[in-house]
Amino acid sequence: MTTFVDRVELHIAAGNGGHGCASVHREKFKPLGGPDGGNGGRGGDVILRVDQSVTTLLEYHHSPHRKATNGKPGEGGHRSGKDGQDLILPVPNGTVVLDKRGNVLADLVGHGTSFVAAQGGRGGLGNAALASPRRKAPGFALLGEPGEVRDVVLELKTVADVALVGYPSAGKSSLISVLSAAKPKIADYPFTTLVPHLGVVTAGSTVYTIADVPGLIPGASQGRGLGLEFLRHVERCSVLVHVLDTATLESDRDPLSDLDAIEEELKQYGGLEDRPRLVVLNKIDVPDGKELADMVRPDLQARGYRVFEVSAVARTGLKELSFALGDLVARARAARPQEESTRVVIRPKAVDDTGFTVTREADGLFRVRGEKPERWVRQTDFNNDEAVGYLADRLNRLGVEEELMKAGARPGDGVAIGPEEDAVVFDWEPSVMAGAEMLGRRGEDHRLDELRPAAQRRRERQAERDEAEREFGDFEPF
Repeated sequence: MTTFVDRVELHIAAGNGGHGCASVHREKFKPLGGPDGGNGGRGGDVILRVDQSVTTLLEYHHSPHRKATNGKPGEGGHRSGKDGQDLILPVPNGTVVLDKRGNVLADLVGHGTSFVAAQGGRGGLGNAALASPRRKAPGFALLGEPGEVRDVVLELKTVADVALVGYPSAGKSSLISVLSAAKPKIADYPFTTLVPHLGVVTAGSTVYTIADVPGLIPGASQGRGLGLEFLRHVERCSVLVHVLDTATLESDRDPLSDLDAIEEELKQYGGLEDRPRLVVLNKIDVPDGKELADMVRPDLQARGYRVFEVSAVARTGLKELSFALGDLVARARAARPQEESTRVVIRPKAVDDTGFTVTREADGLFRVRGEKPERWVRQTDFNNDEAVGYLADRLNRLGVEEELMKAGARPGDGVAIGPEEDAVVFDWEPSVMAGAEMLGRRGEDHRLDELRPAAQRRRERQAERDEAEREFGDFEPF
């Protein structure tokens, strides 16, 4: 049965936004009391958050499909729908979030660090929020946006200061068990350790964590043994410790060849050349082990390694080793750059950035891409003519019609808004103003235009300009 998982593929879906409500206030003796449809609630986000009590991704291995709750639709009487509840997924410290192509989306280190993996959809505006001096009683509301759906890969990279590396049965598990309070499985056969173990060591005023990485063998960086699965757990460590077996029973092995083999695998994996290294000659309690340690020590020191002779069984040489490791860890921590406080980075758009693009494809179809046009299409109820007209008005004010004309579009040409797999396609018919402003709107009588005072007409024209600015600036009142 699987008890430790450090890589999973997660299928997540944020909540959909609730639809806005199209409603007109009704009360005795007050016919057509005005629009009172409320806004839809926001869909819940899917958030990954580091939790120190979580040490494995096992839960997501068994249940990889997760979804946040949807927002509730708006109701009459200016009642907005309830927001969907965010889904918070606890992950271990050191979890890396990647997309399906292997691009890193987030590196979650530190308790409480969080990342919004899937964004909930916005709630649609009700007709009360869409009302204006020219559109006094809209007969439509905006639909809620669908929540983001995506597949992500979670990889766990152990957060430790020191990594013990070496051949299987070199004594790494025994060493971490006597240096710390960790209790890994210990036996006299290879590949006893199947998962990384962490222990906490105190050396004077320095407290550091030490990781026992499962045994490596030649070819580990290409997938042999357990190395490929667990070499990633070495990446975050500040110090590497080669644990060499001086009492091996295999005739074709010796401490120097073991060291060369493991160093070659670390080199093939890459990114670890700058880590300081120590060499531990283990099992010197065995008579032949002590003799072999005395033989290879000068060669190791000639290569520039600091060498420590220890016995995890007899518990000799451990104090010197723990303090040496503590000193290296303290130096590595001091050399790290200070973590900067959170900065707000402002990236203003270029003055000529329209927020959308119009391209002509090989088949003659004109495709419109942009955050605003695509979102407005998702919010439109195409079964409602007034809602379609409102969409046309927004696109016209944004400048889509003008850009289509510049691109060479002619009446009757096909226009698609959105990506190929999810686009709205229609035959283009240019107009100065479009549907919602051309339809007869409830609560308005054009015959009264001539009777209104000039000052009132000026106020209404100013209100129209303000509304256009809100639309162009993507301002959505609530």
